[in-house]
Amino acid sequence: METVAVLPIKTFARAKDRLAEAVGAPDRQELAEAMANDVLEALFAVPELDGVVAVTAEPRAAAAAREAGAEVVPDPREVGQSAAATLGIEAALQRGASRALLVPGDCPALLPQEVSALLAAREPVVIVPDRHGAGTNALLLSPPDVIAPSFGDGSFARHAARGRHVGVAVAEVPSLGLDVDTPGDLAALRAALMIRRGGAARTRALLERMLPAPA
Repeated sequence: METVAVLPIKTFARAKDRLAEAVGAPDRQELAEAMANDVLEALFAVPELDGVVAVTAEPRAAAAAREAGAEVVPDPREVGQSAAATLGIEAALQRGASRALLVPGDCPALLPQEVSALLAAREPVVIVPDRHGAGTNALLLSPPDVIAPSFGDGSFARHAARGRHVGVAVAEVPSLGLDVDTPGDLAALRAALMIRRGGAARTRALLERMLPAPA
């Protein structure tokens, strides 16, 4: 059973607008790039994955993905995570993959061993909720087109409804729950990385500069 990770990566200049009140534009771009590269590195450390498909219109992300060994799918329209994920699913099907793991580019705390445990699931649809329980931070789909992805606000309920007809499970993956959309998410990620050794080296270094630890 070939399993491919699909990683949509938004253009860095357009990423993380919801952090604008707390983080300036140059730092937001740098953060988006650091997180995407840390996610790429973590995915390539998962032995159960047979490949990674990066879907992006960002030249730097495409270059980093190719250097890491990922297949790069252009996303010229860049109309959202669901559309980008669909492009990645099509690429996974073309290479004959029987499963696709859809992962966002802003979960840099992702632990390879937790992804390995997630990949042991055998339900057609496995949903990994965000830390608030309303969104979706990852989808494991067997086959890759078993349901259409629908990310965004309230996506957990939509994916659960779509998966109910084929078989669905919910998996709590703590390191995948730490996506970054708001200043509160950023603080939660910083706190989690402070008590954990190793991983997310690029994001960790950037956050130490942006959000110094209390004296």
